[in-house]
Amino acid sequence: MARKQFTSIRERFKVVAENRTNKILNDLRILSHCSNKALYEFSDEEIERIFKAVDDAVTEAKTKFKGKEKKLFKL
Repeated sequence: MARKQFTSIRERFKVVAENRTNKILNDLRILSHCSNKALYEFSDEEIERIFKAVDDAVTEAKTKFKGKEKKLFKL
């Protein structure tokens, strides 16, 4: 399958970001199916670990979009 040719890097961003965002949203919807207690058994700790990992990944992605700020060493 041939790759789509974009007319600008802006167009490329819009198409790629929209597709990837929709995939993430769909994957979260599918993950929520695991909340069915008739089919799955889980602890509150496990749920906290799952959503901490998701939150950490979102925070990391946001940081990358904000630019690279140099962290200065302080005592």
